[in-house]
Amino acid sequence: MLSSASKRICLSIRSRILLPRAATIYPAIFQQTLFQSTLTNNAKQLADIDHGKIRIQRSENLKSLVPIKDLIFGRTFADHMLEIEWNANQGWLDPIIKPYGKISLEPSAMVFHYSFECFEGLKAYKDKDGNIRLFRPDMNMKRFKKSATRLTLPDFNGDELLKCLKKLIRLDERWIPAERGYSLYIRPAIIGTQESLGVGATTRALLFIICSPVGPYYKTGFDAVRLLATTDKVRAWPGGTGDAKIGGNYAPCVQTQIEAAKRGYHQNLWLFGAEDEITEVGTMNCFVLLKNEQGETELVTPPLNGTILAGVTRDSILSLALVKAQEEGRLLEMFGAGTACIVSPIKEIHYHGRDFSIPLDPNDPSSNAGPATKRFADVLVGIQYGEIPHEWSVVVP
Repeated sequence: MLSSASKRICLSIRSRILLPRAATIYPAIFQQTLFQSTLTNNAKQLADIDHGKIRIQRSENLKSLVPIKDLIFGRTFADHMLEIEWNANQGWLDPIIKPYGKISLEPSAMVFHYSFECFEGLKAYKDKDGNIRLFRPDMNMKRFKKSATRLTLPDFNGDELLKCLKKLIRLDERWIPAERGYSLYIRPAIIGTQESLGVGATTRALLFIICSPVGPYYKTGFDAVRLLATTDKVRAWPGGTGDAKIGGNYAPCVQTQIEAAKRGYHQNLWLFGAEDEITEVGTMNCFVLLKNEQGETELVTPPLNGTILAGVTRDSILSLALVKAQEEGRLLEMFGAGTACIVSPIKEIHYHGRDFSIPLDPNDPSSNAGPATKRFADVLVGIQYGEIPHEWSVVVP
């Protein structure tokens, strides 16, 4: 059964932890190897990111732009990238914008062995007047800092990083498509680069930002998608890292997505718990519009209880709800939401051997999205491209 409680999912989970009768004493040399990477000089003031110290190395060999009809999400990259190194003795070093290129790391770098890596995703748009716009970038910076903290990666001044980011996209402005529906996807990331096989906080890290011109995330565009409900695997669990944007949350999901595609579905629907409650749609937040048992129309989405990512698009939709509801004719619409796809309507879910049809537009049989879904999409895209004035749309000077 899928929960219909608005922004509230009740989980009943009990666990036991068995403690050893006596503490295990490891040799001192082992303890030193295991934890030496956590030793930092907290007594001295470490440098933070400073956009005023940024150095720019312009590429002497600019790439040819790819026609927008040939763009594949995340496959084409702009001319430049931003790099900022960090170490536990000095803090953040001077930012540098340099030609896009390879990163050289030792094979013992901690990112390769223990997944010390977190990232973000946001977009730059061009409005009809040629202005560059970002959509709520402050929210991305806050989430980026939260993810870094979860992995003991270094903290940073989000406002200063955002100013560095703006300089990067201004330099690579020609890579921002002018057509509506297209944008420049921006990928900041932090990785642990210390050479160590010991498990502990890294003493060196690299923050970098790369950019990629993109079109619609799904080949179907704004067409409604079919989902395969996943009940034999879980994406995240209470107390885990589901609310952080880290690489370790994504790689284990690919196998399930491939299985869904083999069976003719666009994506999978992640369920959790004894009641098979909805958590996410692939890598997107999920929304259901329905009439509750009292006949009231509700927009329902899973709660931020640590198992799902606090999406920027999710927060935006909440600021501007299945099986039981579907069988009783109370289910109105369903859609996914995220930075990459913005809004993606859902038309069908395969769950325990049955296909459940999700209503679209009752007044237009040819429509691939319900009226509320289209309204959310139109307003969000309108704000992103500056067509609807709003404080969420930040013009890059």
